[in-house]
Amino acid sequence: MTRFRRLSPRTLVAFAVILLLAQAIRPARTNPPVEGDVAAPPDVHALLRRACYDCHSNETVWPWYARVAPVSWLVAHDVEEGRREVNFSTWTAYDPARRVKKLRETAKEVAEGDMPPWYYVAIHPEARLRDAERERLRAWTNEAAH
Repeated sequence: MTRFRRLSPRTLVAFAVILLLAQAIRPARTNPPVEGDVAAPPDVHALLRRACYDCHSNETVWPWYARVAPVSWLVAHDVEEGRREVNFSTWTAYDPARRVKKLRETAKEVAEGDMPPWYYVAIHPEARLRDAERERLRAWTNEAAH
């Protein structure tokens, strides 16, 4: 608390002005059409929707904080990067070799606990995967990759 007392009113006003100006830089929050969804058993599809689709599909649910800079920049970047890595909404456009590669990468990321990312799960606890769910995704990716 004492750190804030040391800040001059001029510094606080400057910070507020910068934050206000940052709102003018608005990243795109788009949801392109779904071209071809991934084929998965209903239980796996439900897991993917719950834990993966916000970043890895064209069906992103854009939360309120995705409209407030600078957080909006981070959210838009994560969605853009996630869609670039694997997009379940364009899955049918991938050739078979690419699908296998993406399935193996997905299995590895999920098994190592890297997906979904900790900071996403902190804000979206419903996306947390239990061990049995991670195992189910691993089994599905192995089955689908063969």
